[in-house]
Amino acid sequence: MLKIRAVQPADNKELAAVLRSILIEMGVPKVGTAYADAALDCMYETYDTASSQYFVVTDDDHILGGAGIAPLANYEGPVCELQKMYIDSSLRGKGVGKQLMQTCLDFARTAGFEKVYLETMPYMQAAQQLYLKSGFYHIDGPMGDTGHCACPVHMLKDLTNDA
Repeated sequence: MLKIRAVQPADNKELAAVLRSILIEMGVPKVGTAYADAALDCMYETYDTASSQYFVVTDDDHILGGAGIAPLANYEGPVCELQKMYIDSSLRGKGVGKQLMQTCLDFARTAGFEKVYLETMPYMQAAQQLYLKSGFYHIDGPMGDTGHCACPVHMLKDLTNDA
């Protein structure tokens, strides 16, 4: 049975391996993207703050993906970033991404953020369709400084326009 839950300390090693495997499958560059983030190896510790949370998708005892919310790096104001949203290919197109997105957006609202920013790759069309259906829109350039210079697609969602 699939579940979405907050990341736990024991998840770190498996989660890092799963996310890197998905990134390789998707052809994401290893430099300038989430693949190279040191945080990938310590996701529980990275998201263990009042204004951050990472959620994992599990099936029994296996992690099959996840997504997180954290304050947008190097940016002033009530803006967070949707981070490291990747799901195993066996779950794509089955509504799991939509559920995971809703979990993240609900957390962002609860944490007091007014906008959610994200960066992605141009060829990740299915992901962009999910983002658009979730109320994100394209913006002309990056916000903050995430360190993901290889991700040229930037999107934003206003949380104050929906409940």
